[in-house]
Amino acid sequence: MNQATDEYDVVVLGAGPVGENLADRTRAAGLSTVIVERELVGGECSYWACVPSKSLLRPVLARAEARRVPGLRQAVDGPLSAAEVFAHRDKQVGNWTDGGALTWLESAGIDLVRGHGRLAGPQRVAVTPPDGSDGDERVLTARHAVAVCTGTRAALPDLPGIAEARPWTSREATSSATVPERLVVVGGGVVAAEMATAWNGLGSRVTVLVRGSGLLTRIEPFAGELVAETLREAGVEIRTGTSVKGVARPGGAAGPVTVTLENGERLEADEVLFATGRTPHTEDLGLETVGLEPGGWLTVDETCRVRDVPGGWLYAAGDVNHRALLTHQGKYQARIAGAAIGARAQDVPLLETDRWGAHATTADEAAVPQVVFTDPEVAAVGLTAEQAEAEGRSIRVVDYDMGQVEGAVLYGDGYRGRARMVVDLDRGHPIGVTFVGPGVAELLHSATVAVVGEVPIERLWHAVPSFPTVSEVWLRLLEAYRG
Repeated sequence: MNQATDEYDVVVLGAGPVGENLADRTRAAGLSTVIVERELVGGECSYWACVPSKSLLRPVLARAEARRVPGLRQAVDGPLSAAEVFAHRDKQVGNWTDGGALTWLESAGIDLVRGHGRLAGPQRVAVTPPDGSDGDERVLTARHAVAVCTGTRAALPDLPGIAEARPWTSREATSSATVPERLVVVGGGVVAAEMATAWNGLGSRVTVLVRGSGLLTRIEPFAGELVAETLREAGVEIRTGTSVKGVARPGGAAGPVTVTLENGERLEADEVLFATGRTPHTEDLGLETVGLEPGGWLTVDETCRVRDVPGGWLYAAGDVNHRALLTHQGKYQARIAGAAIGARAQDVPLLETDRWGAHATTADEAAVPQVVFTDPEVAAVGLTAEQAEAEGRSIRVVDYDMGQVEGAVLYGDGYRGRARMVVDLDRGHPIGVTFVGPGVAELLHSATVAVVGEVPIERLWHAVPSFPTVSEVWLRLLEAYRG
């Protein structure tokens, strides 16, 4: 096999949003940068996760909200046009081609090498052709840094018959062009809740199997309870405390799938989606060539530099470091890591790694925002009450019924929602905020600013929400706190 060697300041593995952002920051620092990608430039989020899932969910949620508006509900009583929904989704993902992303890379001055990149010793990456053919291997050498931004893939449980049953993962659930008549969803997290919402809205008869006690258990308890209540009202069957012990599709690709439960009961469906977690794309990255264990998460410091690698040249940003498995948080890490790589390349003597410093991923621990696009929407940032208590903080929890806010009453009949603010009593500012209700996603950034800015309650009292908007929930929370 012939080899061609190229030298860059920075080599990035993975051209998803994280890799793109990190490369953009190192280029802005004046460093030559190349990205290695074996699939589509734009990554999981653009083609099989965030973008297609929200394209499927938007008409479902819009219809649900329209049905709560007097004078409008009669106009949206019919079924959704699945064909139009799929066509819109396909357009949003560029029909699974990456031409637009390539144009951006070129405009940013970032080189692209297509193929599978593996570490080949310190500061070296060997790239084989993407189709696995016996083409030339290309070796890239990094003067300053190699950044692993390869993300994660869906984790399937080790169950009898699962390989032959060809279950859906998040990829199939967001890219399918047909609506299964019956869909079983295994899992109780964000993917499970969102895809149950989407496919039920598109016409599937959905059954959700949750091993634990409920949905969305990593958020405040009332969030999952309200989402489950609305899903059940929409016709979704949710079974908690239920485990799967086997899967089979005896009739082949066109046949139904049978899901066997721990109690021996069998459920038949047209498709089964396993939304049971993620695992890092690190099993075939050559980590063993630099003294790391293949297949695991990469442990990093506050600048996203991988620990226990001599020379400090290896970085890992995004899901692969397991700090916060969210696209926007990975992009945040990429901006921090790119700035740190640039500063170190310029021999800056002391990086700003203190809390909220320019080279510290503080938000990963203190203020991770997340929206779950279900009906109702869930928007949360910072610590839950349980998490804050586990850290030994002295806190006060303030709850408010969002249906009592005038803006929510006008938003839709029968508005159901809840808000919670967790206040650190020693520091006098919010450390966690959760909203549940229709349309609350757009409330989240104000909460994020309050948590990140550590804005004192006394100062928040002077942040006046406009009337009549749902944002008045902030005033109600503060009034409740002040008594």
